[in-house]
Amino acid sequence: MKRINSKHRILILGASGFIGNAIYKELCSYFFTFGTYCTNDISFRNNQHFFQYNIEEDDIFDILDAVKPTIIISSLRGDFSTQIITHLHIIEYIVEHRCKLIFMSSANVFDAYSKYPSYENDKTLSESIYGRLKIKIENMLLRLPKRKYAILRLPMVFGALSPRIEEVKIHLKEKIPIEVFPNLIMNVTTDKKLSQQIHYIINRNKSGIFHLGSKDLVHHDDFIKEIISTLGDYKPVFKHVYTTNEDRYLAVLPKSNLLPKHLQLYSQEIFSELEM
Repeated sequence: MKRINSKHRILILGASGFIGNAIYKELCSYFFTFGTYCTNDISFRNNQHFFQYNIEEDDIFDILDAVKPTIIISSLRGDFSTQIITHLHIIEYIVEHRCKLIFMSSANVFDAYSKYPSYENDKTLSESIYGRLKIKIENMLLRLPKRKYAILRLPMVFGALSPRIEEVKIHLKEKIPIEVFPNLIMNVTTDKKLSQQIHYIINRNKSGIFHLGSKDLVHHDDFIKEIISTLGDYKPVFKHVYTTNEDRYLAVLPKSNLLPKHLQLYSQEIFSELEM
C-alpha cells in the first residue's frame, strides 16, 4: 500500500485535460492531490477532489482558499487574456503563502528562432500569439524568488490517448489528408514521461526552468509517418506544409537543468507506447 506524503497538497489546474489528467493519475496515490475540471463529465463531478472551474467565469481564489495548496500545477487552457489575469492571481497567492507554481510552458516561446534548438537560458522570442502568452506568464514568474516556481517548457506531447494521435486516427479512418511539416525539426515527449518528471521535480523540490523534450531530434513528417506505421497498415494521404524553404527548429533541449537518465527519453519510446 502506497503511503500518502502529507507534506504537500497539490492543486492541478486543468486536471480534466489530456496532460493535466495524466499528471493527476501519477500523483494522486502519493500526495493529497486536487484538480479542476471544466467539462460535464460525471466522473469528475463525483470525485470530491475535483472542483468545477470555468476560467472565464469563476474566481480562482475560492478554490485556492478551499484547497490551501503547497504546489499548484498550471495546465490551464482558455481565453488568453483571462489566463494572464488568473496567473496574476495565482502569483499573488504563492507570494503570500508557502506555495510554489509549476507552470506548463511551451517550445513556442522560441518559435521566432529557427536556426538552432533552444536551451534553458536562451532568450525567448515568439512570432505566435500562443508563444507570446507563454512568455508573458514566464516573465511574471521570473520576477519571483526561484524557489517559488518551476517553468516546464514542453515540445509536442504524445501518448496513446493524446489528442494528436486521436486526430491522426480520425484522419486515417475518414481518408482526410494529414498535415505534415517536412522542414520542421523538433523533439517530443509523452504524457507518462512528463508526469514522472513532474513527480521527481516535486519530490526533490527542484526549481527553475526545465526543458522536457526527448534527447533526440526528429523531422515532423518522418515522425508522423512512423506513428502511422505503428498504428497499422494504412495508406495515408499527406498534405505537405512548407512554412520555409529551409529546415527550421522548434526543439527544447536541456543543458543546465538535467534530470536523471531514467527520466530522460528518446522519441522511439512513443512508438512502443502506441504498440501496447
